[in-house]
Amino acid sequence: MAKIAFVLLCHKDPDGIIRQAERLTAAGDCMAIHFDARAAKEDYDRIRAALRDNPNVTFARRRIKCGWGEWSLVQATLNALEAAVETFPAATHFYMLSGDCMAIKSAEYVHDFLDAEDADYIESFDFFRSDWIKTGIREERLIYRHPFNERSQKRLFYAWFGLQKRLGWTRDIPADLQIMIGSQWWCLRRRTIEWILEFTRKRRDVMRFFRTTWIPDETFFQTLVRHLVPDKEIRNRTLTFLMFSDYGMPVTFYNDHYDLLLSQDFLFARKISPEARELKRRLGDLYASERVSFQISDEGRGLYKFLTGRGREGRRFATRFWETEASLGRERELMIVICKKWHVAKRLVERVRQVSSIPVIEYLFDEEATPLPDLGGIQSTLEKRTRHRRALMRMLFDYHQTNRLLVCMDPKNIDLMSDFCSDRSTTRLLEIECRFSDDYLIGHAKRVGLAGEQTSAETLGRLLPTIRYDLRHESDRIRDAGFDHLHRLRQVAGPDENAVPLAAFLSIPEPTARDIAATEHLFSD
Repeated sequence: MAKIAFVLLCHKDPDGIIRQAERLTAAGDCMAIHFDARAAKEDYDRIRAALRDNPNVTFARRRIKCGWGEWSLVQATLNALEAAVETFPAATHFYMLSGDCMAIKSAEYVHDFLDAEDADYIESFDFFRSDWIKTGIREERLIYRHPFNERSQKRLFYAWFGLQKRLGWTRDIPADLQIMIGSQWWCLRRRTIEWILEFTRKRRDVMRFFRTTWIPDETFFQTLVRHLVPDKEIRNRTLTFLMFSDYGMPVTFYNDHYDLLLSQDFLFARKISPEARELKRRLGDLYASERVSFQISDEGRGLYKFLTGRGREGRRFATRFWETEASLGRERELMIVICKKWHVAKRLVERVRQVSSIPVIEYLFDEEATPLPDLGGIQSTLEKRTRHRRALMRMLFDYHQTNRLLVCMDPKNIDLMSDFCSDRSTTRLLEIECRFSDDYLIGHAKRVGLAGEQTSAETLGRLLPTIRYDLRHESDRIRDAGFDHLHRLRQVAGPDENAVPLAAFLSIPEPTARDIAATEHLFSD
């Protein structure tokens, strides 16, 4: 059975550290603690005194002062690992934790999970080919030397960085290493840890390289594991659940996140708020529980993105001046079919294509795979299409040699509708009003990642009203926008009634519109 040696890096909250150590070691595991040398000595002394009689707790032989982005974080980890390997010879796995982490499964579940596969769990993506780094410098982390701390010695950091760039003073990456990058929260087997410690003693050149690499805690272990361990024995993931906001800050979990955390396919979570006392109590009780079953739905990140994104549509970027001034053309007519159920809109426009000569393009701003002609690259990604919306539409008018064009659009794209309706050309809108059953909404939640196959009925019960309100809110925004040529097709209406708005929208005779409105299975799911 797996026996875990937790490697705990911490710098505050001594009482919380004591409780964390007692809780995790009570299940038969052990812990090596590195408490930042920058912290108050009395806090460290209190931790040592409280855990003195616990044989499953040890401390790094040497404490060092840690700084964000520095080698010191890696060195502190190595110090704690050396103490853990020496003190706990029966430990089979070494799990990296911070003081803000807590288990979100029972100890029984955690051990069974690790026993199921003989593997290391660590994120390790190719440094140069992956998109793991979202912003900021990239290869400059490696090819320049960074002896100064970017946060506490900002002027020195950037002065030294700039000097190296001006002089072209770069360095080589160790030739036999493929640099990898990923989360610093990993779980590695004993054999892997022993290989890493032996490597650090033999390869002084690699150690010198990483000592002046920027943010090496995201590259050091990730690179060495890939270098030392066969790929088939590595699971490219972390077992610690964490999320980041749009601003790159870690998302903090509070008391009302208990159910969400338990349903994620992870063993621990970071970071738990110090004020979330009830959450900590419940998670602590859970860790000591037995025969607890967990329904894994893993919708946490999608759900967070969905809920935090409400109300932001159309407000994140100002309109570009060239988008505002460029017109589609005064004589042109753009017709937009708006429908949340894409399959319904596609059926309708396919019928329009059959009975008219109007060129039809489906969800070009929502679906990457929408067939489009080669327009010089402007059509290649959704981001480009949206950013250069008017230029794209002008080119499509020209490509089809027409003054009338029909496209489909999701109701969430009200900023696009507003932009096109403000143009000198004529823009007509047809909103298709559909009914949404609970089954459809559940399917929608799964398709967009808000829920999984194992999401509990209780979670879905809380989620469905939010989704239903969100769909209604999108429709209300369209109606409240005051668009001049807005028509509405309704699922609850018959073909005769729907023929009237459809005829006005397409500028076709009502008999033809009725033929389209009577399309078989138009509203079927």
